Amino acid sequence: MSNENTKLEKYLFELPDEKIAKHPLENRDASKLLVYKQNKIQHDYFKNLLDHIPAHSTIFLNNTKVIAARLYFQKDTGAKIEVFLTEPNSPETEFQQALKVKNRCTWKCMIGNLKKWKEDTSIHLQLDHISLHAKLIDRIAGLVEFAWNTEDEFLSIIEAAGHVPLPPYLNREEIAADKERYQTVFSEKEGAVAAPTAGLHFTQATLDSLTDHGHTIDRLTLHVSAGTFRPIKTEDFREHDMHNERIIIHRHNLTNILHSSGPIIAVGTTAMRTLESTYWYGTMLTQNPHSNFHILKDTAYNPALSGISLHDSIQAILHKMDQEQVDNLHGETEIFIYPSYEFRVVEGLFTNFHMPSSTLVLLVAAFVGDDWREIYNQALQQDYRFLSYGDTSFLLRQK
Repeated sequence: MSNENTKLEKYLFELPDEKIAKHPLENRDASKLLVYKQNKIQHDYFKNLLDHIPAHSTIFLNNTKVIAARLYFQKDTGAKIEVFLTEPNSPETEFQQALKVKNRCTWKCMIGNLKKWKEDTSIHLQLDHISLHAKLIDRIAGLVEFAWNTEDEFLSIIEAAGHVPLPPYLNREEIAADKERYQTVFSEKEGAVAAPTAGLHFTQATLDSLTDHGHTIDRLTLHVSAGTFRPIKTEDFREHDMHNERIIIHRHNLTNILHSSGPIIAVGTTAMRTLESTYWYGTMLTQNPHSNFHILKDTAYNPALSGISLHDSIQAILHKMDQEQVDNLHGETEIFIYPSYEFRVVEGLFTNFHMPSSTLVLLVAAFVGDDWREIYNQALQQDYRFLSYGDTSFLLRQK
């Protein structure tokens, strides 16, 4: 049963359209930075972030790379069909391998103007020497088979024919600058259909400066899915159908968690979701060494998994890696972080300012408690720019 604390309306606020950043600033590090530390708020600029990060922090970046996931086809009748890639289906299901496939592949997709496209009917996209064909295999599942006339890998095909998957709330067509700016400078592993936007503020000079000042930089991977934009439509937010995302953790991630002499800081909610999911996977392994690396939305609220230390959880994953003789693990997470969640790994968070009543606002509220409201009030009053191309915040939990 729902109660007052789980009603979505508690996390609603007015966000005027003019507060939404429709374009990035000229310089990545020129954004404003709201700092929340020791339950107090101060205002600065991102380029001064070194003034606010505790000594010997371990900072985790999400190195996922946004793919050109939006494809526009036109039927012989003139009807336009938008096909938005979400995840690979065959012959490979892992993003890196799926993007290397040649000649033919099948992906799960979101489809615009679906009613105009019949199953087992092909539509075409012609670009210079590339002829890309798409056939609707399963209308309900959104399965689309792609075939093309060259020996290029699928990644090369979509880089040539696809478009930047800008968030729907930007409500504009892409421009040339988006190809670079809707990507972090540390992006590496293709597979995201939305950017880990807290990372957009970082420059290579910023990263170098952090390491020069004794902080540890580490990289993990969560391929951001389109589900991150899915609005909550239930009165009790716990009933929301949480989206699933692919994650990759490495042995060096685990050792850095164990040996960090300062706070562990996540750059973005996606890095946070990966780190916290890692803890829960370790707790599952302590109870069943054969557990699948799949964190359900309510795993973190299972009383049977409480009481495991961070150290024991991480050691359980390292033991599994040793047994399997691997240095990384691929998993999936639906983790749903909302008020009442007990954080196990992350102590600091860089995050932009999010949509009202969204899963991301719930995550922020879980992290800083009721102070989330004052943080957002001040951001609105101080003309912070909201959402993907907007300003950012650094939130540090009180120990």
